[in-house]
Amino acid sequence: MQKEFWLERWRTNQIGFHQADYNARLRRHWPTLGVRKSSKVFVPLCGKSRDMLWLAQQGHSVLGVELSQTAVEAFFAEAGAPYQRRQAGLFQSFEGQFFEGGGIEILCGDFFELMPLDLADVAGVFDRGSLVALPQEMRHHYAEHLLTILPLGAQILLLTIEYDQSVASGPPFAVHPDEVTALFGARCAVSMLDRAPGEPMPPRFQAQGIRTAGESTYRIVKER
Repeated sequence: MQKEFWLERWRTNQIGFHQADYNARLRRHWPTLGVRKSSKVFVPLCGKSRDMLWLAQQGHSVLGVELSQTAVEAFFAEAGAPYQRRQAGLFQSFEGQFFEGGGIEILCGDFFELMPLDLADVAGVFDRGSLVALPQEMRHHYAEHLLTILPLGAQILLLTIEYDQSVASGPPFAVHPDEVTALFGARCAVSMLDRAPGEPMPPRFQAQGIRTAGESTYRIVKER
């Protein structure tokens, strides 16, 4: 899946994956990770996710990365927040202060260009729509790079969706428990926090025979 696919989705406002409210599984499970409120949290492929606002409200400084400048500018516009823009290596940095102790910086550019120094002080990661946005051949590359740039001890709250991929195609793509273990198990402690029936699927999935999908939530801790 090429970068142009996602840039075009943002240009044409084909963003059915965007959630207008805070994610319920984030609110339910994030506190169980025990990530200190003053710690930095990373949100990969963040789009204009309002979940970054929720994390900032908890006292975290939030670092996102997003390919589309349209998405980044929309985030700050919809939040009604001013921002400062600067060049940060290969990225354009957009940074605003939202809550006391809870600033949000979004690096506009390619996730795969991030280096360990960029995430050196990250303690937690929230992945709602990154892994499931990628086809199978890219998910290994994504997980490998994420674990390369994260410091030891960093915790990931990972949300996945599960359905019969032979019946319908993503995105979002189906990511089953055995794949999560294969992607992260060699270097991380992986535990499933919950598994439940998901929300009704979008019309294009229902038209292909997929009415609902399972949703799983994982806690992943980088150990090596």
